[in-house]
Parts: sequence; C-alpha cells; structure tokens
Amino acid sequence: MPHPVDPYDALPPVPAFTLRSDDIADGKTLDVAQRSAIFGRPGKDRSPHLEWSGHPSGTRSFAVTCFDPDALTVSGFWHWAVHDIPASVNELAAGAGDPAGTHLPAGARTLTNDAGRRGFLGAAPAPGEEPHRYMFVVHALDVPTLDDVTTTASPAWLGFRLVAHGLARARLTPVFGIPGGSG
Repeated sequence: MPHPVDPYDALPPVPAFTLRSDDIADGKTLDVAQRSAIFGRPGKDRSPHLEWSGHPSGTRSFAVTCFDPDALTVSGFWHWAVHDIPASVNELAAGAGDPAGTHLPAGARTLTNDAGRRGFLGAAPAPGEEPHRYMFVVHALDVPTLDDVTTTASPAWLGFRLVAHGLARARLTPVFGIPGGSG
C-alpha cells in the first residue's frame, strides 16, 4: 500500500540537488547498520554515509535531517537533526551521527531526536506495520549558522528555520518494516 502523505509536499517548493550514499537508496530496505537496537532487535544505530552536490552557489551552510512520517503518532518521528554544517562540507561519513558528534565537522550542532537521545537513532517500527519511509534530507541554507536553534530546541523548531532559510533540498528515502508478529 503506498503511503499517501509526503510532508515535504506541504512546504514551499525549493530546487532539488543531488544526494547519494554508499549505504542507503530510495525505496531500498535499510541495512541492519541503520536499524535500531532500542527494542532488542538487531541494529547498530549508525547514520549512513551521505554525499551531496549541485547545491546553489549562495549556500552558506547545510542541515541534515532524518524523519519517519509513518510512525504511529500524529507528528511522525525525528530520527536525526544536525545543523550548522559548513558550506565547504559536501559529505558525512557513515557513523557521523554518533551521540558525541565526534565525526561531524567543526561547528555542526546535533539536536535531540524524538527518543530523547542525541545523535542518529535507527529504524525501529513495530512488527506488522507497513514499511516506514525514512526521509534523509540535506538542506542548503542561506545563513552560515542558525543561532536561534539551540541544542535544546526540538527538530520541529529546526524545521521552521529550515523553511525560512532553505535554498534547496536533496533527499533519499529508504524503507524498513518488520513482518507481522514476532519481529
């Protein structure tokens, strides 16, 4: 069954640029590395490699987010949110979303995800649900920093600022689901 809602369709349109990864691809199932062990299932909570190109020349910084619009909540689920990535950076290595942020470029700031943890949290849908979409998005921004987005801000607040300062977006949307019952 196709998912009816793409939350990015409700935002003001911006140009697209290119996003590629050694670890994830549109419509492909997430590997165990990008799944979460939070509920006792196999997973490593390792953010994927991301590499982007073709962003607008006026880009002054980037943000990276991962959002699951299919989580059984009225607000989806934010798995990862990082901003203030310098405009000179065009790639994050696999594992850059570790809780300490040690593999992020200098100046980048990570927000707490919807599980209350800092860093990337992998996929963990309930068994039997339709596969969820995990929207990995790189946002090209017109400012070097989002000073009004503190590390205690929510990813939703970051989302407001990404719309206000967004020049372009690049996206990859892998999927993951656990067959019904036993997981």
